[in-house]
Amino acid sequence: MSNINLRQKDIANDKCSLYLDYFPPIISPKNGKETRREFLKLQIYKSPKTTKEKEHNKTTIEFAELIRAKRLVQIKNREFGFKENVELNKNFVAYYQAIVTEYLSKGSKSNYGSWKASFIYVQKFFGPKINSKSLTIDLIKKYRHFLLTTNRIKSKTATLSINTAATYYKQFIYVLKRAYKDHIISENLALHTDYIKEEVTFREYLTEEELKQLWNTNIEIPQVKRAAIFSSLTGLRYIDIKNLTWEMIFTDKHQGNYIKLKEQKEGNIQNQPIPTQAFEILKLEGTTCGKVFEGFKYYKVAKTVTKWVSDAKINKKISFHNFRHSYATLQLANGTDIYVVSKLLGHKNVSTTQLYTKVMDRSKIEAANRINLDLNGL
Repeated sequence: MSNINLRQKDIANDKCSLYLDYFPPIISPKNGKETRREFLKLQIYKSPKTTKEKEHNKTTIEFAELIRAKRLVQIKNREFGFKENVELNKNFVAYYQAIVTEYLSKGSKSNYGSWKASFIYVQKFFGPKINSKSLTIDLIKKYRHFLLTTNRIKSKTATLSINTAATYYKQFIYVLKRAYKDHIISENLALHTDYIKEEVTFREYLTEEELKQLWNTNIEIPQVKRAAIFSSLTGLRYIDIKNLTWEMIFTDKHQGNYIKLKEQKEGNIQNQPIPTQAFEILKLEGTTCGKVFEGFKYYKVAKTVTKWVSDAKINKKISFHNFRHSYATLQLANGTDIYVVSKLLGHKNVSTTQLYTKVMDRSKIEAANRINLDLNGL
């Protein structure tokens, strides 16, 4: 609910300045910026002594109250512009598409692909246009149900997986939050819906023996091999490896070799240690300044990794991101504390890292079943 209160601020000469305090904030009609205060250029005496000063205070406060009442009417008429009352006729579908385009400009093809797919379902549900003022709590809940029940774009029978629906709805909620922040919608609708809970899935990883096997297996594009093994030794994502420059790499006697890294996904800034083997891989690139992995493009990666894994006789479905999974899983398997692993991966919450403990549980079960004594009668 919108509130406007008349408040006082002490100033010089034993006087007070009167101002209006808005909640939620307004968008000032003068400069278009968000503000909680509107100073009225009216002053009263802090401690009126004479009849004249007391009369002045009374008249000034009455006038300020009239302004406050007028502002309330203006807000109701959408003239003054509470934060949530700005640009309510903007096409939300077009706004969503603009955010999808942002991901393309960031250079993350994998993220862009996911966002582009999520936009297809937004269009499928809302059509080519919906005014932002038409978005309601009930409507976004219906969109949530839609994602859980709709068919895949290229299938007439198969529905979206729970985890895919969860990803698309998470992206949708992100856009809702952005729309509220950008004054496109009048209410933070994201507060009134629940995320779709993802199912715990097994995250495929490579063992140390399999990583060695891959290192000793020929590959069509050697740079992809070096980048993948570097990821398995550092836990870096594709996008962070792609953007890695020599200017981000430092050496000192206390930390050894490390990367001063601002992660593309989380935005965190941290010093990422570079193990000796990983640093030797960097030197194999033959670059000395600028991009370490010069010309490293995502379109080169997917098919190259699939064939490389197959040629190494490894029967697992492996993408480039699985090398990061392998790093996390092997760190935990070798006894590294989960909180340390969480920091190394740049996770904001250790709960994200705990997903890898599920992998370890499955690995324990598989390991236990490897012992077969071939006992008679059993």
